Amino acid sequence: MASFTRVEEGETPCITVHPTNKIAKVDDNIYGGFTEHMGRCIYGGIYDPGNPLSDENGFRKDVIEAMKELNVPVVRYPGGNFVATYHWLDGVGPKENRPARPELAWIGTETNEFGTDEFMKWCEVVGCEPYICLNFGTGTLDEALAWLEYCNSDRNTYYANLRRKNGREKPYNYWALGNECWGPWQVEQMTKEDYAKKAYQWAKALKLLDPSITLILCGATGSSSWDYHVLKECVRWDSHGLNTISKSLIDMHSIHIYTADSEHLANATAPRSAERAIQMTSALIDLARIENQVPATVPKQKICFDEWNVWDPVRAPGEQGAEERYTLSDALAVAVWLNVFVRQARDVGMANLAQSVNVISPLLTSRDGLVKQTIWWPLLLFSRYMRGHAVALNVRAPEYAGRTNPPWIRAAIETPFLDCSATVGDDGYVNLAVANLSEERGFDVALEGLKTDGEVAVFTVSGDNVHVTNTAEEQKVGIAESTWDGKGKFTFGKHSFTLLRWKPA
Repeated sequence: MASFTRVEEGETPCITVHPTNKIAKVDDNIYGGFTEHMGRCIYGGIYDPGNPLSDENGFRKDVIEAMKELNVPVVRYPGGNFVATYHWLDGVGPKENRPARPELAWIGTETNEFGTDEFMKWCEVVGCEPYICLNFGTGTLDEALAWLEYCNSDRNTYYANLRRKNGREKPYNYWALGNECWGPWQVEQMTKEDYAKKAYQWAKALKLLDPSITLILCGATGSSSWDYHVLKECVRWDSHGLNTISKSLIDMHSIHIYTADSEHLANATAPRSAERAIQMTSALIDLARIENQVPATVPKQKICFDEWNVWDPVRAPGEQGAEERYTLSDALAVAVWLNVFVRQARDVGMANLAQSVNVISPLLTSRDGLVKQTIWWPLLLFSRYMRGHAVALNVRAPEYAGRTNPPWIRAAIETPFLDCSATVGDDGYVNLAVANLSEERGFDVALEGLKTDGEVAVFTVSGDNVHVTNTAEEQKVGIAESTWDGKGKFTFGKHSFTLLRWKPA
């Protein structure tokens, strides 16, 4: 939680950190990933058999090392829009017997060379949990139940034995009830009424088969009538129903937002719309629980922000692979995105950067290696240090007052030039993340609550201007490391992201 006080340009900015005032545990799953059968995310991204950089499974070793470096805890699969025509049985068993199918989301052909077993194996190698999205377009409930049985069941039943025949034993936890079913781009788009009815019935059946799973409802943007209706219909409590001892059928509610703008400040402040969406979604969950008389003893449903990123579909069309070339401005926007998730740690149970490789991604692979794009560097710092508990802070700083994207941000939430979050890690260190969005000036900032007997570690991500990018030939954006004695004011340079880290005295 952060409070903001606007000051005039001539006043001294101040950031006050309250390390002992823990707001909520930061769920490690906010640093989740996403792999979809889209563009070069799977084929040529995480899976590239025959390449000298790949292992015996065909998995790119450099991508695996990058995912391990980020310590990614959970990865969503297989979509995304792709899942609406995906039939999982096409992608298991001997590869020579797997059928190639037309792919309608991105207008291609799916070979099914990479499927459930390959993904589960890749997750084991990376050290992350799988998160499966079910086909709510052309799929059936029988097919969904069979997929869950194949992945999770320890019984002597058909699909569980098929999994064993294919060489696997371990169960998996996270399951989504479709993807963006509200969108006109979807195969079998639904009304909110039709989706809510179907989702609730599927949830009952899936939890009869495996009550331990975490079921995630398909929301929209968090600020739509779709979100309210499906929450109201699916976050129910029936004393004569199923699984009512400790939790409801629905455990999380998914929302998706992408941000982008050609102008830097509109681009960098755009993730504030996601913060307001989280707040509204949380209120809608409260309203559904109140109206449906869900007991307070039942844990509140968390928000699963399972698609987020900077993405301009005109600049990087999805049907052409959506390979964004990110700038420093985009890196600062990603820092604001991650600040949002830390600040809203009480409500956010998972977030999945879309996507993990090549497709709107911090990583771009080639035949010979990979490029860590500008957005990689704030993501790495957050994942490495911004864990533990979110703590309270107050920011006094000037505010950007220009055009926002979307326009409603201006009336709904503040847009400070200094966008901040803070955590106390399990190691006792305080971590302060500050994105200075101004292109024109650095800020000399008084830091209250910073008390240490040692040095303050300083990690800075910046560049010559907000338009610079990273390429295979030249890395113009990275992390600069230094130390500070913690005395006086600290200068946050223009168009920079800075993480300060210290051990409290």
